[in-house]
Amino acid sequence: MDWNRDSNHNDIAAVAARLVVEEGLEYAAAKRRAVKQLGLQARAPLPDNAAMDAAVREYIAVFCPETQAAELRALREVALLWMGRLAAFRPHLGGAVWHGTATRHSDIYVQLFCDDPKSAEFALLDHRVEYHPGTVNGWRGEPVQSLTLRTRCNALGQWVLVHLMVHDLDDLRGALKPDAQGRKPRGDAPALRALMAQTLTETQEHMP
Repeated sequence: MDWNRDSNHNDIAAVAARLVVEEGLEYAAAKRRAVKQLGLQARAPLPDNAAMDAAVREYIAVFCPETQAAELRALREVALLWMGRLAAFRPHLGGAVWHGTATRHSDIYVQLFCDDPKSAEFALLDHRVEYHPGTVNGWRGEPVQSLTLRTRCNALGQWVLVHLMVHDLDDLRGALKPDAQGRKPRGDAPALRALMAQTLTETQEHMP
């Protein structure tokens, strides 16, 4: 067993988890910065996303369980609001807000599935919603149109970013396949409401 390699993995995951929780970095960026902060070689082997998930959840459990729970619920309420507004495009929430590791520093990621890729953009224009168009990598690594908007979250007293990734309708079935960890990678509005109810119940059960 390569103890040095395992130690580096754990150190990188721990530092990266702090950056994810406290600064809202995505996993890839957090791992790269962690390597730099630790003074390791740029090509140092990196922990996989499963290890990162575990490290982030551990960091939250130790340092900010109560505040994170409230911040997560606030972000999920914002996500539900926009999913309702864009219901015609079969919105599905993904990312940290869906998986339960989001904090006030996290962005909201919603996938839209459209017959016409331009229809979601036209809908935002019709409602005079300001947004920034761009391109991101989809879950298969392919380029996907992204529409980013800024919305007010009163519960957090701040603005948050909502990224709308526009997919073809045919992509919906593939979007629901379990990820490498066997988890649902995203969910629609009813699934999110059920998840929020489950999270609330679990929180109440752990209260003294």
